[in-house]
Amino acid sequence: MNALHLAGPAADRARQGLTAVFFGGVRPASDDEERLAEEIGRALAGAGYQLLHGGYNGLMEAAARGASSEGALVTAVTLIGKHDEWGAFNPYTTTSVHLPDLGARLNHYLDHADLVVAMGGGVGTLHELTAAMYYATTVRPVPVFLVGASARRLLTLLREEEWLYETPTRPLGFLDTAESAEDFRDRLVALDSVETAPIGGA
Repeated sequence: MNALHLAGPAADRARQGLTAVFFGGVRPASDDEERLAEEIGRALAGAGYQLLHGGYNGLMEAAARGASSEGALVTAVTLIGKHDEWGAFNPYTTTSVHLPDLGARLNHYLDHADLVVAMGGGVGTLHELTAAMYYATTVRPVPVFLVGASARRLLTLLREEEWLYETPTRPLGFLDTAESAEDFRDRLVALDSVETAPIGGA
């Protein structure tokens, strides 16, 4: 059974506005990547997004810290029965959702996403990112941003090895990259004025 658990000072705030999903690992590749994640969280909040993330430490915590500093609602999405094993949520989390399995967790992220941001991480982050890209090509063209050096290198590899390629019925216009927080902010502004092509073409 799915369980929704709300905690913290923002618990009574209704879900409103736009939702950004952040995927990032618990072991940042560098201090620069961690600082970038915080700036990304701040940029998202400044653009009116609330944040869905895994709720734990590393890049997730950095993004949550940035979003929280601008007053955004920050929601952790985790698994029932795993919270004790995985540890306490980072202190910037204001609400949490506990779901029964990985499929339900991914579906919750993607079904609520107005955009997805992915940075570097481990196999869990890779799983989340590839699920987001598949979702955006087959279900709904949610914008997916790959931010920072690690994520952009991964995208280059996926393209070069043709794990990821464009066809007339599966356009990749939903994908974008950003090298810096300033670059990402510019992309967010541009996103407001561009309609993503529907799946299957216009």
